[in-house]
Amino acid sequence: MIKVLKTDASNPDFRALVKHLDKYLSVTDGSEHSFYDQYNKLDQIKYTVVIYDNNTPVGCGAIKEFDKNRVEIKRMYVLPTHRGKGIASKILLALEDWATTLTYQSCILECGNRQPDAIACYEKNNYKKIPNYGPYSGVENSICYEKKL
Repeated sequence: MIKVLKTDASNPDFRALVKHLDKYLSVTDGSEHSFYDQYNKLDQIKYTVVIYDNNTPVGCGAIKEFDKNRVEIKRMYVLPTHRGKGIASKILLALEDWATTLTYQSCILECGNRQPDAIACYEKNNYKKIPNYGPYSGVENSICYEKKL
């Protein structure tokens, strides 16, 4: 049974999943990992979700205010054993619903172009490519997306 828990960055299951994510990204991002890592600290994240499958944490994601109208989706991850089951889409939907409740008008995100599964997920969920924003402007490995809520 799939369950969605709204929580914050202090949740131990969220933190454990983020450790898996960071390990994965250190390989995927290679020498650029430290650049991206500086924008993914947990101390400023108040809104996180953890997805449980039969009480086992299998995926996570977060939103962080980017400006008064937009939140940035951060720390999206699904354990490899649970990929291909729609869990990432459930995480996105939960985060989008939460952002709407908090009265934001859109979600933005950055994804590395070496993450084709993530890119496919975002595009399947109606995220549209936008010019790279903020610290990702001019970064070749970054692709940025937005979805109006």
